[in-house]
Amino acid sequence: MSQPTSSFVDSYTPALLAQVSQLISGEFHVIVQAAGFEVSDWRVLSTLSDGKAVSIGRLAQVSVTKQPTVTRLLDRMEAQGYVKRIPHEVDRRVTLVRITPRGQKLVSALMEQAKAHEEQVLAPLGQEKAEELKATLRLLIELHRPPT
Repeated sequence: MSQPTSSFVDSYTPALLAQVSQLISGEFHVIVQAAGFEVSDWRVLSTLSDGKAVSIGRLAQVSVTKQPTVTRLLDRMEAQGYVKRIPHEVDRRVTLVRITPRGQKLVSALMEQAKAHEEQVLAPLGQEKAEELKATLRLLIELHRPPT
């Protein structure tokens, strides 16, 4: 199954992570676009789907989108009734964003498709390796996430 590594990028972790992200995300982005979403909309709504309010900065980080782009997306999505901006209770400089019931309804069906795609992608690994992979990725994110 595994092939010998012959070049730097075949064994360099950031390159491997970028390649696997591009390949797997690309597969799902076809589904996202077929459902009438922009990939950036999907990233924002799926990040907010747990119903918790999130700062715009954190939303940009998790959705892998530049903050000015997220701000423009939020302008449109708020006008469409999918998200709502709310002031931070303590820090007036921070704006929080929360998904609305309309936004939740919109993203729910696509989330089911995302889960099915994930199962298909991870099935060849088996449950134990799949869980280990996700735990390792979460750890790497935590270790390298900039302070907020």
